[in-house]
Amino acid sequence: MIIGVLKETFPGERRVAMIPATLPALSKLGLEVVVETGAGVSAGFTDSAYREKGARLGSRGDVLAADVLLAVRSLAASGFTPDPDLSGLRKDQVVIGFLDPLGAPRGAKALADRGVTAFSLELVPRTTRAQVMDALSSTATIVGYRAVLLAADALPRMFGMLMTAGGTLAPAKVLVMGVGVAGLQAIATARRLGAVVQAYDIRPAVKEQVQSLGAKFVELPLETQDAQDAGGYAKAMGDDFLRRQRELMTKVVAESDVVIATAAVPGKKAPVLVTAGMVDAMQAGSVIVDVAAEQGGNCELTKPGQTSTRNGVTILGPLNPAAAVPGHASQMYAKNLANFLALLVKDGSFVLNETDDIVRETLVARAGEITNPRVREALAQAGNEKR
Repeated sequence: MIIGVLKETFPGERRVAMIPATLPALSKLGLEVVVETGAGVSAGFTDSAYREKGARLGSRGDVLAADVLLAVRSLAASGFTPDPDLSGLRKDQVVIGFLDPLGAPRGAKALADRGVTAFSLELVPRTTRAQVMDALSSTATIVGYRAVLLAADALPRMFGMLMTAGGTLAPAKVLVMGVGVAGLQAIATARRLGAVVQAYDIRPAVKEQVQSLGAKFVELPLETQDAQDAGGYAKAMGDDFLRRQRELMTKVVAESDVVIATAAVPGKKAPVLVTAGMVDAMQAGSVIVDVAAEQGGNCELTKPGQTSTRNGVTILGPLNPAAAVPGHASQMYAKNLANFLALLVKDGSFVLNETDDIVRETLVARAGEITNPRVREALAQAGNEKR
C-alpha cells in the first residue's frame, strides 16, 4: 500500500504531515511512502532527508495517485475556496488530516461525493488510549506557546520583574481566557517569562490544573455544572450566561496588561468573552491575543488575520499560529499520524474496524456517505443556514 504525503496548499500553512524521522515506523507497517517534492521545505525538512529515510519523491500527481493521502489542512479542509485536488480523488481512496468537518461540513460532503474514505483528526476522542493520536492537542500546545510570544513582542514592556539600577520593573499581568491545552501552555509559557498569571474557564474542573502551573484561577459566581461535555470540551452556553460572565469579567480584564483568549467550542463560533466596552476599560499599551480568531474570535473587536488598535490597546487575531512553528508542529503531528496509521494498517493492508471507538469517531465519510452523526448534524445545520 502506498502512502502519499502532500505539500500543503492551505493558505499560510507551513507544516507537513509526515517528517523523515517518522518514516521508519511506516516502513515497519509494510507501507511505501511517496512524498511530494518540496513538501517539507517550509518546515525545515529537505527532500534528501526524506530519501535517506526510504521515501520516494514525486510530483503532486504522483502523490495524489497513492492509496492513502496524508495532509495537514489541505483537501477540503475549510471554508476557503474548494481544493482543486478534489477532482482528482477516486473512490475508496483514503484521506487523513485536519478536515474541519464540524466547522466546514461541506468540505466533508465534497469528499464523500468522491467516494473517498475520510478520517478527520480533529475528532480523535479524548481517551487515554487515543492520547498518542491526539493531533488537536499537539497543535494546541504550539498555539498556546506562540500566543505568549506574540503578546510579549507586542507589549511595550517586559514580562518579568527585574531589579535594575534604573529601578524595579514590575511584572506584566497576564490573563488567559480558556484553559484547554492551548490555555495551559500559554499559562506555563507566560510564567516562564516571569509574568503574574491569572486564568479563567467556565469549567471549574480545570482550577487545580491552573494552580499547579503557579497561576491564580479566576472564580465567578456563575452556575457552571453543565459547562463541559463528555469529551472534556467546553460546551456552548446561553446568552444570559455569557452576558453575566462579561459583566463580571470586565474588572479582571481592565487590570490585565495582556489578555490571551483561547476559548473555543468544536464546530461552533467562538464565544465573545471580551466586548468592546471591556477593551475600552483597558490601559493604553495593553495587548489582546485572540487565537480563536479563525472561529470568529473571543474578542468583539478582533479582525481575523490582522493586528488592530483601539484606544491604544493592540488586538492581534492570528490565523493558524501553529504554522509559525512548523518544525516542531510537524514533528508532533507526524507522530500522532503515524500512531493513527498503526491503528488502521495490518500487515501492510488497510483494515477498517468500526467497532474501535477511535476509528468510529474519526471516520467522516465512506462509500459516498457522511458516516459521523455529528458531521451529519453540522451539515444539516449548514444547509438550513444557507436557505
